[in-house]
Amino acid sequence: MIAAVRAWLSGQAYVLLGLTTFMWAGNAVASRFAVGQISAMSITAGRWAVALAVLVLFTRREIRGCAPELRRQWPKIALMGAIGFTAFNALFYLAGHYTTAVNIAITQGSFPVFVMLGGLLVFGTRPTLMQTVGALVTLVGIAVLAGHGDWERLKSLTLNFGDVLMLVACVFYTAYTLALRRRPALPALVFFTAMAAAAFLTSLPLLAIEMALGATQWPTPTGLATLVFIALFPSLLAQVLFMRGVELIGPSRAGLFMNLTPVFGSILAVVLLGEPFGIPETVALALVLGGIVLAERLGRPRQPDVSR
Repeated sequence: MIAAVRAWLSGQAYVLLGLTTFMWAGNAVASRFAVGQISAMSITAGRWAVALAVLVLFTRREIRGCAPELRRQWPKIALMGAIGFTAFNALFYLAGHYTTAVNIAITQGSFPVFVMLGGLLVFGTRPTLMQTVGALVTLVGIAVLAGHGDWERLKSLTLNFGDVLMLVACVFYTAYTLALRRRPALPALVFFTAMAAAAFLTSLPLLAIEMALGATQWPTPTGLATLVFIALFPSLLAQVLFMRGVELIGPSRAGLFMNLTPVFGSILAVVLLGEPFGIPETVALALVLGGIVLAERLGRPRQPDVSR
């Protein structure tokens, strides 16, 4: 029964990407619990240490069998892990100290646009008209969410240092997402284990800098629980599901689902933090889902955008 469910799930790109963005939304909410409980670079290094330990338990035999190919592909794997995992996460947590959650929601909404532009520049993948319309509709949904339905509030938002950090983070994750299209021909879990190792190793210098600056806060019990959650779900399971989703439908189409993250984040904030969820949030959810439907149902490219 479990094997049958796994076999079915492995081919359901929409379900996989929906679960991915739901867990990433959980990461955003968890980061609020982390404030005052654990420092940013401690989370960045700790999450990959925990994820790597779990992965090695399941992949150690496969890793030995793939050792020659891993050594040959290590420079590319290390670069992908450093850019997609370490750099993105470090900038994400740092941005939270300089900007608001509203601004982060808007900035994350730019990710699908970056992926579409990157796909065009790197692979020559031209988005269809309806894919472009769908992406714009989802961006309108994010704007409604960010401004809580208040145009004047949306106009008053300004770009600050934290927003710049988030834009750079989105560029890094775009590069990682596009690179997944031509990832090394290794079993998915072996490849992910290697990238988790690269992410952990490249996060250690950042932790050392934080310690040297006297800004490190080792986790309290709440901070430790938050770290374990982030490591197991947004870091480990969500990344595996995202890689499979990109493999099934390609980076440009998969990137569009990222706009569900702030919407799911708002829903989780209602459930876990007691924040309000009213008409603006409902409209935002409808726009984001509607944009994805437009892009997926009416905007399929003539040539499938697949990973290989």
